[in-house]
Amino acid sequence: MPNTEKFYKDGLRFECQGSGKCCTSHGEFGFVFLTPEDRRRFADHLKITTRDFTMKYCDRTNGVWHLKEDPKNPDCMFLEGKRCGVYKARPSQCRTWPFWKEVMNAKSWAKDVAAFCPGVGKGKLWSEKEIDSVLAAENASEKRLGK
Repeated sequence: MPNTEKFYKDGLRFECQGSGKCCTSHGEFGFVFLTPEDRRRFADHLKITTRDFTMKYCDRTNGVWHLKEDPKNPDCMFLEGKRCGVYKARPSQCRTWPFWKEVMNAKSWAKDVAAFCPGVGKGKLWSEKEIDSVLAAENASEKRLGK
């Protein structure tokens, strides 16, 4: 029988250090996916229509909207220095980092998060319940992708 105990049952320490490293593509985690709410929030922040935001800043791949990417630059188009230039409007995907279901096992956490994110092991101790809540929010957000 496989061990289903969560590696974060005693919580995980994480506090953003403002390095901007999570705003740069790290292989398979390149796309910044956008829900309809994300696109509206961006548009409101930029004081343009959602349609104009979508036309100027978004692409659609396999039916899912995401921020456009520059193949010559792995950074998010809204990264200014090491800071998010649209922090208050950032999408759900960015709001839930680093607690993504894809990395919530000990091996992936070490390889795909802790290896490059200086916020891991620092600051607030996130309880198992708090992490599960973020994971639930991420899951709900993913269900709204592609709309």
